[in-house]
Amino acid sequence: MLEIEDVEPLEGRSVRLTLSDGSVIERDLTDLLVGPVFELLADDDAFRQVYAADGTIVWPGNVDIAPETVIWDGPYPKDEFSRRPALFLRPRRPSG
Repeated sequence: MLEIEDVEPLEGRSVRLTLSDGSVIERDLTDLLVGPVFELLADDDAFRQVYAADGTIVWPGNVDIAPETVIWDGPYPKDEFSRRPALFLRPRRPSG
């Protein structure tokens, strides 16, 4: 199961995610940040406090989004290894 290992806030409500398989994707979260639980994130400074924890992205105040929603915009695929996230950018380069 892919998880989110690192997150970097970008412009607007977009983030760059490093996944547990080393791939890096960018996601615009605008359409996911709907409802009262996300009202705090309307503030740019609050949104930029995003961090990765327990395989997903989290903001202070226990606000999070399920990793399958962030990565695939829905449930985990039945065969996640054959279905790459739609916004795949690049694999992480090995260190050394």
